Amino acid sequence: MGLLVNGQWQDKWYDTDSNGGKFKRESASFRDQISNEKGAAFPPESGRYHLYVSLACPWAHRALIFRKLKAIETHISVSVVCPDMLDEGWTFADFPGATGDTLYGKQFLREIYTLHDETVTTRVTVPVLWDKQTKQIVSNESSEIIRMFNTAFNELTGNTDDYYPAALREEIDTVNEMVYHTINNGVYKAGFATTQDAYEEAVTALFSSLDVVEERLQQQRYLAGDTLTEADWRLFTTLIRFDPVYHGHFKCNRRQIADYPALYNYMKRLYQHPGVAETVNFTHIKRHYYYSHTMINPTQVVPVGPEQDLTTPVAE
Repeated sequence: MGLLVNGQWQDKWYDTDSNGGKFKRESASFRDQISNEKGAAFPPESGRYHLYVSLACPWAHRALIFRKLKAIETHISVSVVCPDMLDEGWTFADFPGATGDTLYGKQFLREIYTLHDETVTTRVTVPVLWDKQTKQIVSNESSEIIRMFNTAFNELTGNTDDYYPAALREEIDTVNEMVYHTINNGVYKAGFATTQDAYEEAVTALFSSLDVVEERLQQQRYLAGDTLTEADWRLFTTLIRFDPVYHGHFKCNRRQIADYPALYNYMKRLYQHPGVAETVNFTHIKRHYYYSHTMINPTQVVPVGPEQDLTTPVAE
């Protein structure tokens, strides 16, 4: 994981020393919006936008799921990076399931960032929502990209499914806040911690929140009652990676998701939702984490397990 400083690439990991061994995620750099408002810089137009993703990344996975759920695959094209992220950061190297840069034939994702601004200073992350017309980044903040996908293209597709309904927004926002800090980002806080105290603080918060979610799902079908919302998809992309990666690689090994009856059935139900399994690539997921994080796994050996049966029907 590197960054650009004034347009120049630096292979530089996160600074945990100045944070007492704690991992702190940096905010996204690009936060524009695709909008139906009159005069908007980025109006919703078919074929205008392109999504750069990694199949391994849970943040990018959110965007792919919403691209599927909202039936905008024919309207927004996609490029998939190689799962190996080493000293050059995300690349378009050849790997089964990766596509290369289907727009410009670039070698590195950072070249997309410098195509936007040759003097940019930023972390080079996925997803990236790109405007082909103006050749600039619209957004690299996944939580905002999925909300754009949720509503901005409804007139084009006729798909009015709403995963952020007005009546549930307060509840969704409250759940998202907990899930983001202690689960979505919590696994990274545990995995990238460089002191025992920082690790134990993160892993304790992580499993406390998983316990809360387990209890919640024992009482209701989804995180916001009986309605499937963005809160569920934001949690899902972490849950689906948990047992194959986070449990071992990030030392989040107090329990597996398979040890939580309600959470496990909930994860399977979401996995079995029409089209979602097509967005999950365990080869990319395991390869990225175990091969790329040499500071955690210097041998780069990728485990063969665990065996999971995600396709059997879930008891209702």
